[in-house]
Amino acid sequence: MRAAILSLTLLAGLLAALPAARADDPPPAAPPCDVPAYLLSSDSNLAKVAAAIKSGKPLNVLVVGSRSSTIPSQEASAWPAQLQATLKEKLGSVPVNLSVEIQSGKTAEEVAGTFVKLVEAKSPTLVIWQTGTYDAIRGIDPDDFRGAVDEGVTALQKADVDVVLMNLQYSPRTETMTSVPPYLDNMRVVAAQHDIPLFDRFAIMHHWNDSGDFDLFSATHGVELAKRVHACLGRALTRFVIDTAHLDQTQQN
Repeated sequence: MRAAILSLTLLAGLLAALPAARADDPPPAAPPCDVPAYLLSSDSNLAKVAAAIKSGKPLNVLVVGSRSSTIPSQEASAWPAQLQATLKEKLGSVPVNLSVEIQSGKTAEEVAGTFVKLVEAKSPTLVIWQTGTYDAIRGIDPDDFRGAVDEGVTALQKADVDVVLMNLQYSPRTETMTSVPPYLDNMRVVAAQHDIPLFDRFAIMHHWNDSGDFDLFSATHGVELAKRVHACLGRALTRFVIDTAHLDQTQQN
């Protein structure tokens, strides 16, 4: 079961690329892995991200997550690197520095205990905390999980950084093996209580699967399609961060 969940990024694929358009071709279809606006909206505000960008200061992003933040031997194609590249593209002259802290095989409680030292060492403007997968694998009590996420977010807010929570991946192949709704619900509760944005990766990937952009049931696609999944996540997360920071067009390329 653990191997099935931790390999979700290798279970996806996109629709084939369209051929080059000609002058008499009809308008192209919507691009693969589009995300409905309601899945990328948030009532919260990344005020410190906005302040850094408006002042031209470096935007320092720290990603804290599990192995699903990576593609083995393909780190430049993993979603954190894709996020950094697309943020740089959108923000022009604003320096974007991104570091990744992999906390493989650790529960939310164990990761939360590392945040004070991590923030001191990395000095981030924004922390993106991807969590829930290992707790679901271990069958950690959902209430204990909620308490751990609450503790971690509290520590980050006390350290004066912006926080984005990212929930679990979606895979129809593991739905019958692991009950993920309690973990998803508890992350929503903590995000609402702390007025921080939640990047709903689970719902976004569920949408991609249902719309046919990805075949998340198949386990045969391999690294190349995993790279496309990560590219889509990086682009979606870029849009989410920029929109939640409420940047106007003059602050974007």
